[in-house]
Amino acid sequence: MVKKDHVFLMMVLPAFILFFIFHTYPALQGIFYSFTNFRGYGDWDFVGFINYFNVFQDGRALSAYGFTFQFAIVATLLVNMLSLFIAIGLNAKIKFRKTLRAMYFLPFILSVLIVSFIFQFMFTHMLPQLGQALDIDFLSRNILGNQNLAWIGVVIVAVWQSTAFNTLLYLAGLSTVDDQVYEAADIDGAGSWAKFWRLTFPLIAPFFTINMVVAMKNFLMAFDQIIGLTGGGPGRATESIALLIYRGGFEGGQFAYQSANAVIYFIVIVAISVIQLRILERKEVKG
Repeated sequence: MVKKDHVFLMMVLPAFILFFIFHTYPALQGIFYSFTNFRGYGDWDFVGFINYFNVFQDGRALSAYGFTFQFAIVATLLVNMLSLFIAIGLNAKIKFRKTLRAMYFLPFILSVLIVSFIFQFMFTHMLPQLGQALDIDFLSRNILGNQNLAWIGVVIVAVWQSTAFNTLLYLAGLSTVDDQVYEAADIDGAGSWAKFWRLTFPLIAPFFTINMVVAMKNFLMAFDQIIGLTGGGPGRATESIALLIYRGGFEGGQFAYQSANAVIYFIVIVAISVIQLRILERKEVKG
């Protein structure tokens, strides 16, 4: 048994060392620097909690928080509604079901940046030209250049690509539902909506919880889609927290300040995830 333990330890140790070097150590270093005035270079001094207090007085940071929460909430709701709808359709006994499942999963395989650049071209050139040809005023404008509408373009791209993964999780949940449950419901004369709301949804509630938490966490950390589509613009209309931390920390000489911002945001994401889990798990028990 001792020899086996040594073997398992030798298998795990390299991965642990790499994880600590490239993940845990930089995180701890960032927390340390958040209590200093370090600019990313040169000398530094301890300043205590000043960076943390300044974050709550920073209008740019508060604006980024507002956009990120707005984007994450809307995208999370849309992704879960679309994913569940598509999963139910793909779970039905239809022709080419396996082929369709593979096709719906393709967006998740593609690079986020590449997809974002493609959609940027579509929003900037293809859709306005199509709108002008069809005399449709809404399509004739580039929404990415509009401060009030640019966030919608980011939501569209994020939802389009994220739906694939969430659909896969819902399909896994639907596969656990026994067909006999639906046969009994048919005998009782239950309609399609009643079967979904009274049977399907309660039985896959744990998968709904997982999808909501994972989707919200991923959207709160949005970065690639915004870089590829708007770069945070127009102005700062679509600047997310992740993008603000990156730009301020690595381009603006605010390493310590943005490290404090990152610590605060980490706490916010953990708190939101825990609250989601508590609320949705209670719903599962009541259901």
